[in-house]
Amino acid sequence: MPVRTKVGIIGAGPAGLLLSHLLHLDGIESVVLERQTRDHVENRIRAGVLEWGTRALLIEAGVGERMEREGLLHEGCLLRFGGETRRIDFQALTGKSVTVYGQHEVVRDLIAARLAAQGRLLFEASVAGIDGTTVHYTQDGVAQRLECDIIAGCDGFHGVTRGAIEDLKVYDRVYPFGWLGILAETPPASEELIYANHPDGFALLSMRSPSISRMYLQCAPDEDASAWSADRIWSALCTRLGQDLPEGKILQQGVTAMRSFVAEPMQTGRLFLTGDAAHIVPPTGAKGMNLAVGDVAVLARALRAFFHRDDDQALQGYGSTCLRRIWRVQRFSGWMTSLLHRFDTHNAFDQRVQLAELDYVTSSPAAMTTLAENYVGLPLT
Repeated sequence: MPVRTKVGIIGAGPAGLLLSHLLHLDGIESVVLERQTRDHVENRIRAGVLEWGTRALLIEAGVGERMEREGLLHEGCLLRFGGETRRIDFQALTGKSVTVYGQHEVVRDLIAARLAAQGRLLFEASVAGIDGTTVHYTQDGVAQRLECDIIAGCDGFHGVTRGAIEDLKVYDRVYPFGWLGILAETPPASEELIYANHPDGFALLSMRSPSISRMYLQCAPDEDASAWSADRIWSALCTRLGQDLPEGKILQQGVTAMRSFVAEPMQTGRLFLTGDAAHIVPPTGAKGMNLAVGDVAVLARALRAFFHRDDDQALQGYGSTCLRRIWRVQRFSGWMTSLLHRFDTHNAFDQRVQLAELDYVTSSPAAMTTLAENYVGLPLT
């Protein structure tokens, strides 16, 4: 016998879990299918900067208690270039801030909330395909079906749901560099994030907690992470960031390719895409998870109207509503990437223009406000 639910959610990342939780608060049942194990999902290290709107939504939804207790509130960030350090004061410019709290921690909080509410989360359930509003999946070697009124594709860039969208058009940009990222057992060397433009390439100093640092170095997109010894990594970070760093044990290291990607439309019939299934942004602007949360906020509101008032107008406009924000965020993420990275095509003139733009952005109140209001986040809906 097939499993039956109102909303079938494919993917137990932050988008799928948050959507399931918001629907539960509205009395709408859902089933979440996730091909990975619970342990894998809860320990995937991803983004760690939450916009003010994301933070507010998690608190409003009752899953922000640990985030409020353990998250690091940041009222600004630092930009380093040309031997100088300039601060962008988010709080003074916009009245808002961001919170440093790992994506995997958000996922843990959401899983705990769903299980406490006896929500149906099916891990190690591999989706084979979608037929109308039926999801075909396999769990424990047994082929099964999930019958839904609505399907939400929250299964990431490599998931199956995007392939079911009719007349799909893809917009894509691949950057000629990547990020070598490390997670290190050492206290952060700064109370706020540091974005550095250096002749050797971009660097970022971030953190996950008062004792764990997260840092990145611009590198080739096909860089072999294992070719970077600990000494080489720490030396490059100190050089590009322009300061000594407290070295510690490197817990993880790997290379992330950089790309921008948008798929349109974001819906077909009763199938709706969210998050990385529909769009990818370069991580420079710290927007990936926040953009997914924005999609979920729009979709949850539309589903509330659909199931409680039999009103599908918001569902019909879901994609166009989300895409307006998505393209604005793509613009900001691309601009931050071009502002801070070294491009092989840049000559000496281009590099001086880049430094001049950084100088302008960090000295003009209007320009600083533009950066700050985009960084803390545009309204979710």
